[in-house]
Amino acid sequence: MARRRPAARSETVVTVAAENVVIAVQVSGDIVTARQAGRELAAKLGFSLTDRTMISTAISEIARNITSYAGSGEIRLLVDDREGRQALVVQAEDQGPGIRDIARALEDGYSTGRGLGLGLPGAKRLMDRLTIESSPGRGTLVEMWKWVPNGA
Repeated sequence: MARRRPAARSETVVTVAAENVVIAVQVSGDIVTARQAGRELAAKLGFSLTDRTMISTAISEIARNITSYAGSGEIRLLVDDREGRQALVVQAEDQGPGIRDIARALEDGYSTGRGLGLGLPGAKRLMDRLTIESSPGRGTLVEMWKWVPNGA
């Protein structure tokens, strides 16, 4: 997967094309924007209120990691095929310090910062799948998805 550089502006940048949404994440207000965009796309796709809440919470957790650890990055929301099914896909990418030990980062309570260490493990529990690609000093790509409900 080709890596894209996040927007270098301080204001929120939201780009929408069909069901693809890109949100530049640099400040805490951008986390709210990303969460709301995820909730709106999930509603459009027919997700239940519970699923919309789980999706928006997972987005909030990974967007918070961008502002806390990398400083800036972007959240991409799209509808795509995953494992033979349509899914709402969330990609969070940054050019920050990276994650040295992905397995530990997915354990409850593990944090390299001041957080509680519940963000990534919580996001993993809230979504159907979560994958992480990271290289120390080169950034991180978190991809998570929830399958679109049947009939949507």
